[in-house]
Amino acid sequence: MNLETGLAAFRIHHIELRQRTIRVFLSVALFTCVAYFFSEQIAEVFIRPLFNASPEVHKMVYTYLPDAFLSYLKLALLVGVLASFPIILYQTWRFVSPGLRDNEKKLAYTVVFWSSLLFLGGASFAFFGVLPRMLIYFMSYAHDGLEPLPKFGLYLTFVVRLLFGFGLSFQIPFLMIMASKAGIVKPAYFTKRRFYFYIAIIVLAFLLTAGDFMATALLAAPLFFLYEAGVFLLKLFPKKEDQQV
Repeated sequence: MNLETGLAAFRIHHIELRQRTIRVFLSVALFTCVAYFFSEQIAEVFIRPLFNASPEVHKMVYTYLPDAFLSYLKLALLVGVLASFPIILYQTWRFVSPGLRDNEKKLAYTVVFWSSLLFLGGASFAFFGVLPRMLIYFMSYAHDGLEPLPKFGLYLTFVVRLLFGFGLSFQIPFLMIMASKAGIVKPAYFTKRRFYFYIAIIVLAFLLTAGDFMATALLAAPLFFLYEAGVFLLKLFPKKEDQQV
């Protein structure tokens, strides 16, 4: 009887997982189709910072004939995933929520909302704050004997990956809260290990900005703030067992 009950529960969770996965794929497909319809306009927005970074660059190239088409398609897909991030997060939480108490479900909705804002804030900070400075730095290597010929597809991939990287990096408070709520670590862990996390943040910022020290500082500073915000939130909303200790 226990085996049958376990199989029935597994079947229910499997069906729910499949349904929520389908919804995620449908949302990504929908946003991808919309993004592809405006792919040229989106590409122009992404390319503009490159043209502003150097007067020597006023056009882009592609060396493989289908590259332009594939680049627009890839750009639309990546933008579709970016736009679907809140839905992906929401569906993930809805899959987990049956095992949560009512007060934890309310916290889940709050976390999903703020996590989406953090992701959007990180991507916006990357595009408007970090990307222009990075491009100016990279284009400074150009001279009479070294002409920059940026490839269309590779540049668009570089920009979107940068947005993804910064958007995910800004999830630090979200990840801290989830690790605490899941019982993986206690809130005091992040306070005691602050120095090591700061070092990890600097290394992460350095890797995401491809070694640009100015961009590293621009990314590391808000990440330090977000880390401290996560510590503050953990103290503000402790788990019940932590309050009883």
